[in-house]
Amino acid sequence: MSEECDNIPKRVLFVAFPKSKMLDLVGPLQVFTDASVNGKPCYVVTVSSPDGGVIRTDTVLPVSTVSLRNGPDTLYDTVIIVGGAGAFTAAKDPDAIALVKEVVHRSRRVGAVCTGAFVLAAAGILENRRVVTHWSECSELASTYPSLQVEVDPIYVRDGHIWTSAGVTAGIDMALAMVSEDYGKTVALDLARSLVSYLTRPGGQSQFSHLAHSRFREASDRFNALHAWMQENLQSDLRIEALAAAANMSPRNFSRVYALETGLSPAKAVEELRLQEARKLLETSRMPIKAVAVKSGFGDEERLRRVMLRHLRISPSDYRDRFKTI
Repeated sequence: MSEECDNIPKRVLFVAFPKSKMLDLVGPLQVFTDASVNGKPCYVVTVSSPDGGVIRTDTVLPVSTVSLRNGPDTLYDTVIIVGGAGAFTAAKDPDAIALVKEVVHRSRRVGAVCTGAFVLAAAGILENRRVVTHWSECSELASTYPSLQVEVDPIYVRDGHIWTSAGVTAGIDMALAMVSEDYGKTVALDLARSLVSYLTRPGGQSQFSHLAHSRFREASDRFNALHAWMQENLQSDLRIEALAAAANMSPRNFSRVYALETGLSPAKAVEELRLQEARKLLETSRMPIKAVAVKSGFGDEERLRRVMLRHLRISPSDYRDRFKTI
């Protein structure tokens, strides 16, 4: 690591696909393009696609790319796989996967933004690695590629020379971290300030997701009535005996069957529903945080704070400041 840019800037190659998400590309691209010391650029950036030419992204803006198919055998410092709808298509295209594998093998470091992780996984590059992707796709990535250690909360994950990031703007965080690794924290911090961005974003991507909703939707319908009852009684005693009685089951059988059906322990489900309610109240009301804690079933403000810090890595007051709608 040096806080001076090399005489020869590092080569960064972005691999995009038709229908790539534009911000997955241009966010980190801007980071590498702007990185400099004393006016000297630290990186030379190229945008590629399997066939080259102009590709359509998920926006009205087209992107001009060079072809991976007939390009020179250039060595790259970093290869970044862009996410979006196009990544899912590319992950099922043997030709595109072969081109990605070939260019990755000519790089020192590889990264994926958002669902670009599916492309690297399809290429076998992520086997037995710790990875992350957009919070809405973590379950799909884990089930499709069971050898991966999918983490749901980090903004980005580094496992050796392989980096993956969460959704969309998280690609900026990952790129800034790469700059910090290459040229030092001072260079990266100055760059983050110029981009009006965090160098280290507070909290993880869980603060942007609603995992409780999605997990309960994925469960069978067997406990729908119970979940509705739990939602209406968050301030009540929701220990396992009460839940089992509401489900007309013995506590032991209820605990076993509930975990099999939902993938959650009863206690975990209660905590997630209460957290979901607290988040809604913090976003949509001016209710004091102490009252939010009571109404959502946590009882007191300190318990709510501990749970939010553990799950979301953000305090109730900071969460409200960031996501309030009134």
